[in-house]
Amino acid sequence: MALLKGLRTVLDFTYLAAGVLAALSLIAILLLIVVQMLARWTGEVFPGAPDYAGYAMAAASFLAFANALNRGSHIRVSILLNAVPQGVRRILEIWCFAIGAAVMWYFCWYAYRFVYWSWKFNDISQGQDKTALWIPQSTMLIGAVILAIALTDHLLHVLFRGDHRITRDLADQSHGE
Repeated sequence: MALLKGLRTVLDFTYLAAGVLAALSLIAILLLIVVQMLARWTGEVFPGAPDYAGYAMAAASFLAFANALNRGSHIRVSILLNAVPQGVRRILEIWCFAIGAAVMWYFCWYAYRFVYWSWKFNDISQGQDKTALWIPQSTMLIGAVILAIALTDHLLHVLFRGDHRITRDLADQSHGE
């Protein structure tokens, strides 16, 4: 039982850490835009700034997925889930999490191959920055793997405990729907 509590702690920390890294990526985008504006105003050039902002946007998106899932920020069709009996709801949630986890693990496999071949062929960006593309692609892969783990985590939780671990803040819920 202590092993499962330790695993739960590690998983929750991983989801939160990925969310924090996503937030830092958004801050990096802001800083890149500000530095690029300052460079323009002073007549200087900041080569590769749009490319770096794009890399940070991909990192922010993929790293935020698992944390957003756990906080209920993803769009879910809960009208149907709330209208059916508990047994049917559990079956629908198992089906949804199973499909989501399978699709995400499939995506991870191909994203891994994508990163591997970019590294193997030393593929670089076509912009002025000449960045090795496997580096920004790796953040996408890491975020995808964390999301796949989160979906699998929720699937196992629904299978063995009967409900998922998605929590929703009522204040957030009132703004979004």
